[in-house]
Amino acid sequence: MTAQLALYVLTLGVTLLSSLLLPYVLKPVLLRLGVIDIPNERSSHQKQVIRGVGLTVAAAILLGLLSALFTGLVEVDRSVLLIVAVTGFSAALLGWVEDFRGLSIKRRAAFQLLIGVAGASALAWTMEQNFLWVGVGALAIAGYINVANFMDGINGISGLHGVTVGVFYAVAGYLDDQTWLIIMGALIAVAFAGFLPWNVGRGFVFLGDVGSYLLGGMIAATAAAAFLSGIYVEYLFFPVLIYLVDTFSTLVRRIRAGETWYTSHRQHVYQRLTDSGLNHIGAALLVTGCTILVGVCGFVAATAEPPVSIPLFVVLALTLVFYLKSPAIVSRFRKKTLTP
Repeated sequence: MTAQLALYVLTLGVTLLSSLLLPYVLKPVLLRLGVIDIPNERSSHQKQVIRGVGLTVAAAILLGLLSALFTGLVEVDRSVLLIVAVTGFSAALLGWVEDFRGLSIKRRAAFQLLIGVAGASALAWTMEQNFLWVGVGALAIAGYINVANFMDGINGISGLHGVTVGVFYAVAGYLDDQTWLIIMGALIAVAFAGFLPWNVGRGFVFLGDVGSYLLGGMIAATAAAAFLSGIYVEYLFFPVLIYLVDTFSTLVRRIRAGETWYTSHRQHVYQRLTDSGLNHIGAALLVTGCTILVGVCGFVAATAEPPVSIPLFVVLALTLVFYLKSPAIVSRFRKKTLTP
């Protein structure tokens, strides 16, 4: 084993073990503080569950990051890595306030946008980019914090999303020889992998807003920094496309129906999949499978010639259509199989 590989194993090992073990310490604390999710008619769960365990995922990423920095695994672009991390942790802090005390929609949106502006401005300054880019970057960061929060409604979905997108971003860093991106993507993937057993096991717990905000903030800030570093946009955009399409299509549907678009609901594709008969794990796996297929298509198409890229974009489009239609497809399939 080379010295660098040993450092990778150490860093990711620290992250994984922290994510796996810290909930043992945090769960009793959250229970005493009353950080409990109480289900309502729009929930996908039927019983009270401890939320806020995303704090342990944030702690695991922090410990892994410190390991990577102190061991010298990341020798260049340390400032970029730190800006990405601080942006994600700031989003997590906002999510914790929402979990513990609650915030009005206007205040929550204002703080999310402030985090986006601060993160995008720091990246533009550090990477010597045009500050006209800050507006787009701020909206992207704030927007994806919300996307990740909206999509965190069933067991397994956010953990699998973190693992999937993190792996894609780590591979993107490897292909472009950017160590900071390899580390950031790997930390996200491993930290959320460590949370999965807690979320899908018998005594399951929730990430809470602290965890979903962390997920959205880390992914968005990583993507923004990677884009400014010259990474192919297909490497960054396609792994999150299913989440974006689900959220945007649901938003459009609700606005067209004259509903108050920012209120809680059960109209996302993944929620309608559970209403169609899939359990939480089945729906989360379907979302993840489509995400992987779309992400692979994007990665290959980014550098492929038209004879290869065009069919890949066709597959991508068909995957998106299938995903949007999947609740109806699952419902029809179940009716056929259950009909005597």
